[in-house]
Amino acid sequence: MAKSRERKIKLIPLGGLGEVGKNMTVVEYGNDMILIDVGLTFPDESMLGVDIVIPDFSYIVENKEKLRGVFLTHGHEDHIGAVPYLLKQVDTNIYCSKLTKGLLELKFKEHGLNSNHIKQVNVNNTVKVGDISCEFIRVSHSIPDACAIAVKTPIGIIIFTGDFKMDFTPIDGEVTDIQRLAELGKKGVLALFSDSTNVEREGYSMSEKNVGDTFKSVFSQAKSRIIVATFASNLHRVQQVITAAEENNRKVCLSGRSMLNNIKVASELGYLKIGKNTLIDIKDINKYAPEEILVLSTGTQGEPLSALTRMAKGEHKQVHLNSSDTVILSSSAIPGNEMAIDDVINNLTEIGVNVIYSKLADVHVSGHACQEEIKLMHSLTTPKFFIPGHGEARQLYTHAKLALDMGMPKENIIIADNGDVIEITKNSIKKAGRVSAGATLIDGSGIGDVGNIVLKDRKHLSEDGLIVVSLTFNPKTQDVVAGPDIVSRGFVYVKESQDIIEGSKQATLKAIEKCRKEEIYAISQIKYHIRDYIKNYVYAQTRRDPMILPIISEIQNV
Repeated sequence: MAKSRERKIKLIPLGGLGEVGKNMTVVEYGNDMILIDVGLTFPDESMLGVDIVIPDFSYIVENKEKLRGVFLTHGHEDHIGAVPYLLKQVDTNIYCSKLTKGLLELKFKEHGLNSNHIKQVNVNNTVKVGDISCEFIRVSHSIPDACAIAVKTPIGIIIFTGDFKMDFTPIDGEVTDIQRLAELGKKGVLALFSDSTNVEREGYSMSEKNVGDTFKSVFSQAKSRIIVATFASNLHRVQQVITAAEENNRKVCLSGRSMLNNIKVASELGYLKIGKNTLIDIKDINKYAPEEILVLSTGTQGEPLSALTRMAKGEHKQVHLNSSDTVILSSSAIPGNEMAIDDVINNLTEIGVNVIYSKLADVHVSGHACQEEIKLMHSLTTPKFFIPGHGEARQLYTHAKLALDMGMPKENIIIADNGDVIEITKNSIKKAGRVSAGATLIDGSGIGDVGNIVLKDRKHLSEDGLIVVSLTFNPKTQDVVAGPDIVSRGFVYVKESQDIIEGSKQATLKAIEKCRKEEIYAISQIKYHIRDYIKNYVYAQTRRDPMILPIISEIQNV
């Protein structure tokens, strides 16, 4: 009798490995497929004009008949931000905790989607879809209702930690459920997929309570207005700012769309405790004395249009900073944003405000576990196999070494890339091919219509500018009927560079003459030669390489 095929789980990360954000992982067993998180990330400096970046959904769309649901660990953008874009391509249910549901409903409304697809799951409850069950387990993070998800299949359990830390004095009193993690570990965890964000930091992360103590101290000493910038989704931080403001008899006004939206949702659902008369409209800020005001703002990453950046540049409509104000940046820098943040701090310093940030005081703690907390997660769950998740390459490798140092066999650890197919059986783990994975760029309402070629063109335009040469041409007689006219944008100032403009016109005429002599009649070929002649001329004169766009209007010989 032939040996039956060994049952296996496929685990396919489509985002979040080798990068920060865009977290998304596929779990397949038999004919059932689920997703753990569907997040976004923000563009780097090379993605000119791009608004956000989401995972490539190709594999999901191709296998949508197997998709049984999406399970979300918590409500941060890097874990839920791409859900609306996925739901525009596939029809499935979203399972998440109460606050995550509230934040997602707001997104669905903005995208015109039916929120009936969002199903609330209480912590410690389990959802069964096909042959897969998912249990939601409480973990501490910088946002309420964060969960690890234990994915249970007939051959074993895979635990996805989501973002977590071991904070024993959390603001909401909800500590990581160490007991349940240990119970699962005792039963036997087949594999662990764990957060690697802070694995390079030794020891333990500080408790969020430390930041609250700092706020109370700073607020009590401030003589005028206080402006606190933090992530709008860091609701534990928001709560501490509001509590400290209330203790110091300050009114709180909100600046920034995401801050307004998140606080509205969180307070309506009971996740924020705010006094009845604490919040005021920012338009009423001048009705109160400066020492009675606290502004809670977005803009911790130096985003050009954010509230704090506009304040630092003197462009905010309601808040005009002066040397008596105190500004607190309660965040850490996302990699790549350091220069923008430094610019904001420098602008604030030039105004003369008292600027406080994490290098100067304990105004920020991370929501991610450091080494000793990560070791505790491994010790509690005692997984057979391990896949480092959520991090850049150096973090994934550091996490793998940590597991190795704790006694896990090297062959039981897989460091994966986005798109790798990881096959797990009861006794083995290995890479078994790849699927399509990458980044889909969102520019305005366009989804995926900005690719490498468009970005290359944008980079070219931003660096060297544009020359447009337009003319009217009779293809039968090979005569230029009108033009050539030269228009320059971002290359040279036309009025002061008439010699270059005139030279470009002559280069155009020489190109057409060459085409006439060689009996080249195709307009596409004529454009090619015009582009080539102008390119060579301009480079010889300026050592610049602008984009050259020939526009030829054809007329027929009458």
